Amino acid sequence: MIAKIPAAALTVVAAALLSGVPSSGPADIRGFSPEQAQRERALEATVHEAIQPARVRAYIQRMSAEPHAGGQPGSRAVAEYALGLFRDWGYDAQIEEFEALLPFPTERLLEMTAPAPFRAKLEEPAVPEDSGSAVRNQIPTFNAYSASGDVTAPVVYVNYGIPEDYEQLAKLGVDVKGRIVIARYGKSWRGTKVKVAQDHGAIGCLIYSDPKEDGFFQGDVYPKGPFRPRDSVQRGSVADMPLFPGDPLTPGWAGEKGSRKLAIAEAPTIMKIPAQPISWSDARPILENLGGPVAPETWRGALPLTYHVGAGPATVHLKLDYDWTAKPVYDVIATMAGSTFPDEWILYGNHHDAWVNGANDPSSGAAALLETARALSELHKEGWRPLRTIKFALWDAEEFGLIGSTEWVEKHQEELARQAVVYFNSDSNSKGPISVGATPLLEQFVSEVLRDASDPVSGKSLLESMKPRGVTAIAAGSEPMPAPEFMAGTLGAGSDYVAFYHHSGISSVNAGFSGPSSSGVYHSRFEDPDFEYGKALADFMARSILRMSDAEVLPFQYEALTRAMVRWMDEVRKLKGGAGVQFDPLLDELRQLKASAEAYEDQLRSGHWKNADPRRLAAVNSPLFRSERALAPERGLPGRPWYRHQLAAPGTYTGYSAKTLPAIREAVEAGKLDEANRGVPPLVAAIKELRNRVDQATTALAACDSK
Repeated sequence: MIAKIPAAALTVVAAALLSGVPSSGPADIRGFSPEQAQRERALEATVHEAIQPARVRAYIQRMSAEPHAGGQPGSRAVAEYALGLFRDWGYDAQIEEFEALLPFPTERLLEMTAPAPFRAKLEEPAVPEDSGSAVRNQIPTFNAYSASGDVTAPVVYVNYGIPEDYEQLAKLGVDVKGRIVIARYGKSWRGTKVKVAQDHGAIGCLIYSDPKEDGFFQGDVYPKGPFRPRDSVQRGSVADMPLFPGDPLTPGWAGEKGSRKLAIAEAPTIMKIPAQPISWSDARPILENLGGPVAPETWRGALPLTYHVGAGPATVHLKLDYDWTAKPVYDVIATMAGSTFPDEWILYGNHHDAWVNGANDPSSGAAALLETARALSELHKEGWRPLRTIKFALWDAEEFGLIGSTEWVEKHQEELARQAVVYFNSDSNSKGPISVGATPLLEQFVSEVLRDASDPVSGKSLLESMKPRGVTAIAAGSEPMPAPEFMAGTLGAGSDYVAFYHHSGISSVNAGFSGPSSSGVYHSRFEDPDFEYGKALADFMARSILRMSDAEVLPFQYEALTRAMVRWMDEVRKLKGGAGVQFDPLLDELRQLKASAEAYEDQLRSGHWKNADPRRLAAVNSPLFRSERALAPERGLPGRPWYRHQLAAPGTYTGYSAKTLPAIREAVEAGKLDEANRGVPPLVAAIKELRNRVDQATTALAACDSK
């Protein structure tokens, strides 16, 4: 039985856990001997020179020439274009086809019936300066997985439409039951806004882009600047992805022709009320005709009107219907076989579908992936052979809810459980500092890649050019502790790493360069006009893939995990009621993990594994890359078992943003202390199993010295 640790002693325990585990030196490459590292740097220099911004530009122009939403002919055309490139470069490439429910609108009507008539445009006019905005086959403005419906009701303005906004409305005496709500984009994911509205009894939901967050208040609008103009509409899915992403009719199994499917009425991630995105020019007449209480100051946007919450007198008629049929999904998979460990897979993916033309989202990232693949193929032609198999993937129907990647993972999950070492992901890419989210097990690895790659403008290393993230880790007991130079962001949701990391427990890294704003028009090419940051992303990914594919000992490391968990436990303790969570068994298990990590580092630093027999190295590497799997047990999280990872998950009401220690944290936030404490034993068991795998790797590493 583990003795309870007094609260006053938690600081001492945490400080011991946060003390550094010695690892690679400042110029080392983890998993490589000095001689191997020298060869590795030469390969990386060759690849860096091979990557060409002009090619990145050409890929983007070709992929974004026409609209190519998932389930449409344009998406198949882009997939076939990429397939041809991969095959020309010598990859074993094919298209894997899936089938998913991808609804497109057949009827859209929004009109104000009182106190004055007004009919919303529900479309984006062409921008004269952008020929791409006037191309044929534009996808209508809509929210995927909204319900069909025909409703008329007074309107209530609900600010961002998050739970605390409804608490404020209750204080103002305003009820949304039987009403149509209008929410502005921001603070949470769009699907959360619809879900919370329907949970409070609303019968419809409008979502608009207020210029305060996404328009002229922030800076010049497109085409003069990157921000959203008056008639621009943000399309997007509103499926309840915090339950599960992918095809709503095939949760947990692959959606293919002939596979079993839920009935649409049974699909829990499809919304029950109609929802429609609109521009601020369409929202303004509705907002101008609201009465009721004046909105709180923090609710007020940048439109020239007094923001009221209603209900009414503005009353609107919303009528939506969709083609609720299954449509094809085309994933492009390209493989370069490994020479020594062919059954260990390094994967890199980006989606290829777009809501419209998609020059920024996703072609900017997809182009970097293609150029990474081409540059590595040039190395291959010169005689280089990766130790491990490399797989590139361009996923389809990501915009609908991570469809292509999720269905592929669910189809191949048994192979992935045995063979996937790491999944690298990118999405949109632009001009600015790099942002990296990663499993803590690869934080040291990412730090070294950032150290050795350079920013194309400043010439500094990417590590030096990153914005400061705060240089303290907080120990239990609120004692500031020194933090490392780099801390990876926590993986939440919003891109194709979700099925790999949160469902299958595959160590993942998500990276991209970010511009001055995450807003703006997605078909704009404004943010990286010279495509230097396209080259920089390809360079970062190529270095990452080279190091992961050619390391004799995989570069997993466990200090950052201990440090992160101490920080997250302290955050939970500071929540209302969080002091009652019994973290003592978890702290004890983390102490044992720290001892195991130190023993592993001692063996790694000895270097006796250099040039060891591949079979012995495979015995080391298998428990290393399977250590992440231990953190994602099959039982999953309470109430949403598709999400298995115990360390992080997208929040139930935060959408893309991660909740760390989710089974515990969200229970505390809901005031359910007993449920929070029931979340501790599964986490302890996961850390124990991870520690067992670290110990297996240590034993196997020591055996490499045997003659």
